[in-house]
Amino acid sequence: MAKKVVATLKTADGRGFAKIIKMVKSPKTGAYTFKEQMVHNDQVKEAVKK
Repeated sequence: MAKKVVATLKTADGRGFAKIIKMVKSPKTGAYTFKEQMVHNDQVKEAVKK
């Protein structure tokens, strides 16, 4: 499950990026962790698929 959040960066280029938060289950403990990633808006779909 992933969620897209609009990044608020101080430059005008900040609108071109998105913050992706993925919930990943650890195979060792079974606990869930969250991985955050900043990607360009054009690459959001590829980043979510990985």
